[in-house]
Amino acid sequence: MKLTTAPKPAGIALIVAMIAIAVLTVLAAAFAFSMKIETRLAMNADSEQQMFWLGRAGVETARWVLSEEMRSGYQGFDSLNQIWAGGPGTGGETNSDLSGFSLNDIPMGAGTYSLKIIDQERKMNINTVPPMLIQQALTVMGVNADSINTVADSIEDWVQPGDAPRPAGAKSEYYQGLTPPYYAKEAPMDDLSELLLVKGVTPEMYWGGEAGDHGPAAFQHKLGFGSAPGQEPNYPFGLKDVFTTASTGRININTADANVLQMIPGVDANVAADIIKFRAGPDGQDGTEDDLPFRNVGQLQQAGVNPQLMNQLSQVCDVRSTTFEVHVTAKLGSYQREYVAILLRTNPQNIEIVGFWWK
Repeated sequence: MKLTTAPKPAGIALIVAMIAIAVLTVLAAAFAFSMKIETRLAMNADSEQQMFWLGRAGVETARWVLSEEMRSGYQGFDSLNQIWAGGPGTGGETNSDLSGFSLNDIPMGAGTYSLKIIDQERKMNINTVPPMLIQQALTVMGVNADSINTVADSIEDWVQPGDAPRPAGAKSEYYQGLTPPYYAKEAPMDDLSELLLVKGVTPEMYWGGEAGDHGPAAFQHKLGFGSAPGQEPNYPFGLKDVFTTASTGRININTADANVLQMIPGVDANVAADIIKFRAGPDGQDGTEDDLPFRNVGQLQQAGVNPQLMNQLSQVCDVRSTTFEVHVTAKLGSYQREYVAILLRTNPQNIEIVGFWWK
């Protein structure tokens, strides 16, 4: 009787070994990838902290600039040729610690930050603006006459408490009938984009420009009033360009643009152009060494404003700014982030941060 033996399972062992090696390779790769992700997350977390402190450093620098500007030979006015606004400086600024100071690419640690300081008195406060000035802004924009009262009354109803709406306005009863429904705020706006919730306000009115164009629009004159039937509106500027939610409520005639200046009673496009020409000095450019800022509201008479309007204008205009929006662009390598703060300046020793966020 012949006995046979079973073949040795050498092939099976080889296959098992190869599978084990493949599994271990995959696990090792997964572990390495996980470690890489963890390292990157840790680096990002560290970068986030550095970016945050770059942003806060920018805000503190802006506070120092605004304080120093008022402390060093302050002349009682704020204008576009002062250092806080990116200008060359005026009066005592040029002999102070601000002399030669740049708002751009300020180094800190491994990063840098740049500042842009925008006074809010160059616009009108939407929460305190009289209805007649809202109507004036809409008129200058070229909004159709049948929409002006609706928008003006509805804005007043949105920011003011009360049960009954104004003749062309709206309260919560109207907004509850929309899809989706919501309530009228009946309190001051915290963010200007709330205007997009107000009856009659369209995105074109808010942003300016043609329908669907949400970019800034250059100032331009329009022939006629409003838009023809079926014609898409093409507003030369938007509500966001002339209103703010944070200011004293007065217009700084040294920093306001032509659109905002035309919200002042008695100021049309020609007078607005004369005001800017007067303050810009011989070279005709705002923010340069030869600027001639208004030192008081009464000087508007020299720019062609009716002297009989001076008492009324003193309630609307100013030559000082108190509220400032600070934009800080923080950079760390290829990483960049923008931070925004609202500063309230009452005196050189008291510049309060009333808002801070990042985009």
